[in-house]
Amino acid sequence: MNNTIEMSLMDAEERRMVEYIWNLIPQEDREGMSPDDVLLVLDLVDDYLEEKGLLVYNGDEAEYLDGEIDETDQLNYINKAVQKSGRRLTGVQIQLILDGELQYGIQEGYYEEED
Repeated sequence: MNNTIEMSLMDAEERRMVEYIWNLIPQEDREGMSPDDVLLVLDLVDDYLEEKGLLVYNGDEAEYLDGEIDETDQLNYINKAVQKSGRRLTGVQIQLILDGELQYGIQEGYYEEED
């Protein structure tokens, strides 16, 4: 599916999340990127979690389960999938998206800050 079409199909919360993350990325790191790339990385995070058994679907509802995530393994998974997709995101850009997703999750109460 074309990601631009996918962006238009997002619900309001997903759109807010993508916009929030996009606005956290410094202008100089956005070169060659678009909000579609943020959406791609977020989709890949879900793919990774699903593969690890930490995301299950009950019909249309997604349920995120508690568990440990190997951040290096997750980053490697996402890097490989991005390369396979033909996108040209750098490791820094991917990490900025992941950092933004974490910050959004903390702000929305999905995650707790670690001390």
